[in-house]
Parts: sequence; C-alpha cells; structure tokens
Amino acid sequence: MTSHSITAEKRTEKQSSSSLKDLRTSGRIPAVIYGLNANSLSVHVDHKEMMKLARTGRSEMFKLHVEGMDDLSVIIKDFQKKDGQWSHVDFLQISESQPLRVSIPIDFQGIAIGSKSGGVVQHLLTDLEVEGLPSALPSTIEVDVSHLEMGDKLMASEVKLPRGVTLASSGEDHLLVAVTAPRAVIEEGAETTEEVTPSITAATKE
Repeated sequence: MTSHSITAEKRTEKQSSSSLKDLRTSGRIPAVIYGLNANSLSVHVDHKEMMKLARTGRSEMFKLHVEGMDDLSVIIKDFQKKDGQWSHVDFLQISESQPLRVSIPIDFQGIAIGSKSGGVVQHLLTDLEVEGLPSALPSTIEVDVSHLEMGDKLMASEVKLPRGVTLASSGEDHLLVAVTAPRAVIEEGAETTEEVTPSITAATKE
C-alpha cells in the first residue's frame, strides 16, 4: 500500500484560458481525474506537492483527497509541460485489487565491459511495458548492463522484474541494449572486404 497522498480541489468544466492561467500563477496545476464510474472530474492541485509526488514515478500509486468524496487510488496517467513547468495533469483512478498495465522508465545501471574496449552502448528503449497489481509496480526498473561485452545484446525477456510484475504480453520480445563496434571499425572491415573481392573474382576466371 502507498503512503503518498495529495489534496485536490474541484474546478468547473467551463473555466476560461485566463482563469487557468490565474490558477497556474497562484501555484496550482489544473488536472482531470479519469476512470470514475461517472464522468471525468476537473480539479486542481498544489504545484509543490505535485512535484514532490511526481519524483516517485508515473506508475506509483497514491491517494487523492477530494472534498466531499472518498479518497481515490490513482496514478499519473499523463502530464503536459509549458516553459519547463508542469501545466496540466491527468490522473487515472485504479482498483488496488486489479492488475494494471503501465510503461515504467528503465534505470540502466553499470558500465558495459564492451564500452571499455571501444564498444558503443546503444539504449534502444527508455521504458518497459509491464503488468502487476498497483502495490507491486516499481517507480523504475533497474537493468544492469555491466556484463555486456562487444557484440552482446540484452532483450526485454532477460530483465529480472520484481515479484508480482510481468512483461505485458505483446507477442514479441524487444531489444533494450546493444553493444556495437565503433563506426570506424565497421568501415575498416568493409574496405578490407572490397579489396579482397576483386582478387577472388580474378582467380575464378582463370
């Protein structure tokens, strides 16, 4: 169960752009709560509180206090930024007893062995889509790349996930990391092949 919480205040659906600007100027962030049994609910939250909570990650479940309502279990569904600051947030109400499918940021750990011999480490994905109960979902997924040598690859299916969390079944595996040879080495190999090929052709004709 999460110990994080934030308070939201209701706002009217037909607020003008100027009133939304006033909200932001006063240190509030306009937001919408989705996933309710009724229609979506427009609210606003304190900017500082939101930033503290956002550091836990978008997949982290927390409680949303709204006046006149029971506390809601939510996650951050989406957000928008303007001039580097959060300008709008979408909350998604969830059930603590039902599995949830979310994309969680990958935290790459360590320095690949292959990079020490000149290899180039390529990160092909920045997040991983997983499923699990809200209380089991981590804020980030740590992926150790220190054991990767030149030419090695790491697939999503090889990542060790927390207990109760599984990869979302999409029917295909995904490449997360690859350690490749520097471009100069690849080009040198190509040039060598081009120089050898004519002599092989000539020998065949004789």
